[in-house]
Amino acid sequence: MAMRRVVVYPGRIAVEAAEVPAPGPNEALVRTLAAGVCGSDLHAAHGRHPFVALPYRPGHEVVGVIEAAGSAAGSCAPGQRVIVEPDLPCWTCKMCTTGRENLCENLQFFGCGYAQGGMADYFTLAANRLHPVLDALDDHTAALIEPLSTPVHAVRLAGDVASRSVAILGTGTIGLFTLAVLRAHGAGKIVSTDPNPAKRERAAALGADVTIDARGPDVAGQVREELGGSADIVFDCVAIQSSVDQAIAIADKGGTVMVVGVPAREVTVPLPIVQDHQIRIQGSATYLPEDYAESASLLSRGAVRTADFVTATRPLAQVAEAFELASSGQHVKVLVTVGER
Repeated sequence: MAMRRVVVYPGRIAVEAAEVPAPGPNEALVRTLAAGVCGSDLHAAHGRHPFVALPYRPGHEVVGVIEAAGSAAGSCAPGQRVIVEPDLPCWTCKMCTTGRENLCENLQFFGCGYAQGGMADYFTLAANRLHPVLDALDDHTAALIEPLSTPVHAVRLAGDVASRSVAILGTGTIGLFTLAVLRAHGAGKIVSTDPNPAKRERAAALGADVTIDARGPDVAGQVREELGGSADIVFDCVAIQSSVDQAIAIADKGGTVMVVGVPAREVTVPLPIVQDHQIRIQGSATYLPEDYAESASLLSRGAVRTADFVTATRPLAQVAEAFELASSGQHVKVLVTVGER
């Protein structure tokens, strides 16, 4: 039986015919309902992702329905609606055996350089990478669980954020999700920066106390003035040289810089300042199952509202347009709908 799948090539995004894959003993065959276009998808499509080479098969923010399950696929049952946890650990390395499978030394990632992606009519995946979805969450909301889990993980790694002063650099999807998670955790004053006025307006509407033009003069000084001093925590959701420079200056002294954005290339840091001023620089990589659980809870109780984040949808046949919309800077989350109920 034939199906459609998306393949991203240099300079073009194609919808191609392929055979429906058969699930192995520990796998399930999933029919895709919707898949989000991630910032990492855009970076990869433009050849700027450090770990995803072209061509690749996109789609890791996925909600679908189990069509069939292998003989050893555990509790997977046909008809069950599920979301994908796309990191694919080896389960045997030091990281995996100490509960840090997001840092697996042999990590593969579904929809990012893997043989399959969720922007297809069907895909197969290990049953332990699929999570049941509450009936109360519609397909668009369920598709947000994966991208929301990344900021949930970053905020958890940052430590107790209650009443602390925070700066968020970048108000794209991840920056706005980070803002929502921080508000849910009772953070103190939050300043967001971005060069795009429309994005700054959206951040203000979603709870940022102050927004600042990231290309204005002395951004770090402006943020510090608004916070009344250095930031306790800076979430760098951009991860380029200018944002890293700003983050360290804003956190100076004694603050924490959380690197949440995916850097396209190496940057330099003022190591004497980092050491002498006791600045913590902490990377944050994807998520763990507890982050998925919190993400689903935030969406279930309305602490994060789907309508604030899903700003456009396109059918699979128009996936190239979905990528263009996601790249335009005018949208938060663009979903590719495949076989919605």
